[in-house]
This record gives sequence, C-alpha cells and structure tokens, in this order.
Amino acid sequence: MIRQNTNVATRLMPTRDAIAAGAEALFGEKYGDEVRVLAMGEAGAKPYSVELCGGTHVRRLGDIGLFTILSESAVAAGVRRIEALTSEGARLYLSRQTEIAREAAAALRTAPAELPQRVAQLLDERRRMERELADARRALALAGPARSSEEVETREIAGVRTMLRVVDGVSAKDLKGLADDAKAKLGSGVVALITVADGRASLVVGVTDDLKTRIDAVDLVKSGAEALGGKGGGGRPDLAQAGGPDGARAQDALAAIERRLAALAPAT
Repeated sequence: MIRQNTNVATRLMPTRDAIAAGAEALFGEKYGDEVRVLAMGEAGAKPYSVELCGGTHVRRLGDIGLFTILSESAVAAGVRRIEALTSEGARLYLSRQTEIAREAAAALRTAPAELPQRVAQLLDERRRMERELADARRALALAGPARSSEEVETREIAGVRTMLRVVDGVSAKDLKGLADDAKAKLGSGVVALITVADGRASLVVGVTDDLKTRIDAVDLVKSGAEALGGKGGGGRPDLAQAGGPDGARAQDALAAIERRLAALAPAT
C-alpha cells in the first residue's frame, strides 16, 4: 500500500455519517460533531483504509517511506495492536539491528549470514554439556563419601536395604533421576534423597518394585516433609516427592523416614 504512493484524501463530515460509512474509530476516543476522514490506498473499488483522524500526517502514502513492525499484541477479542517505525526512525532502527548482528557474528567468529546456525550449534553444545554435568553430579552424589559418621552408603532397616542421604550439587529437578539410579544400584530397597537450596529442602523417596506393595513411597515422603516443616507430598508407591522450608532439618527428615520405614517394614 505504501509503494502505491496514492494521495491521502481528506474530507470533513459529521461523525455519525463517517462511522456509518465504515470509517475506523479508535475505541475510547471522543469525537466532536464533525470529524476529519482520511481515505488512502487503492483496494479494488474501495480505499484500503478509511479512518477518523485528528490530523493529516502525509500527503501521499509514499511519504511514509520505510515501514518496520516492532511488536504486535492483543488488545481485545479479534483486535491486534501493531507498533511500528516509519521513515528515518525505521532506517535508524534497522541500521542498528544490522550493527548488532555484525557485532554478535564477530564475537562468535562467523559471518552474519551464518549467525543463526552458529547460535544453534552453541545451544546444542550447551545442552550436551549440561546433560554431562548433570550425569556427573548424580554419579558423584551416589558415589561420594558420607557427610557424617551417621550417614552411611547403605544400611539395613527392618530387613530392608536403605540409602538415606543429603546430596550436594544436585538440583531439585534432578532428584527423581538420581533416585532411579540409586534404586537400580540397590536392586532391592528404599532410597531417600534430600537436596537443599536457599534454605529450602527438596525430598524424593524411591521404593524398588519388589517392595512397593508393602512399602509406600508416598507414606515415607510425607513423614520426611513434616520434619522439614512442609505438608503433604505426592507421587506413586515407587517414587514420591515433597519439600519443606527448613533445609537445616534435612537429617531430621531422614531420621523420620527411617522411623516410618521401620514401622512399615518389620523384619522377617
């Protein structure tokens, strides 16, 4: 429409007649009895745009020159709002965007045209390194030394092989995977793992398949959560999670799980 470079037709007419004729009015704007109506662009037998306007900003559409959209968003049902730059403002904006692309390409030692591919490669490398780091942290958490003389690698509780541990350097979202790894190492048993970040504790309890009919991970995790100052917890009989605001009581939570496990699984 801009490249058509048609004249902008301006006429004064009663507001009611203008709206009835299809002129676009801005929602919330107040208009007088008489309004200026702008018609512009050629779209078949009718103008491309007919609007109520307080002033004429260009004589011809070509005066707008360059046009670039910055953003678009929803205003109301079926109505979108577009924010854009025109003319010299648009030229300066696009020039700056080109400069930014060149600077980024130089920092990544690639050509601007290859910048998207290079960024995609870097993101893939980062995801791979994050996975490797998470795997290493999980392995270290399971194989690392106990934090105190009371926290051993595994112990027998009411005849059930059990791993109770506070793990460092493991995020809350990685606890489930770590619990699954620990269950695989145990073969048969119960795993309770706690990690603490910013004073808050996250807890996961896992029960191997051969024990889940008589030992419920949800029951155990609720006991631990209560000791951490939290409430509830949920999951499945073989894997459950919870949390609590008092990370300093992580060892108390493990002790509570141990007591509950001893009551649920009497020695045979």
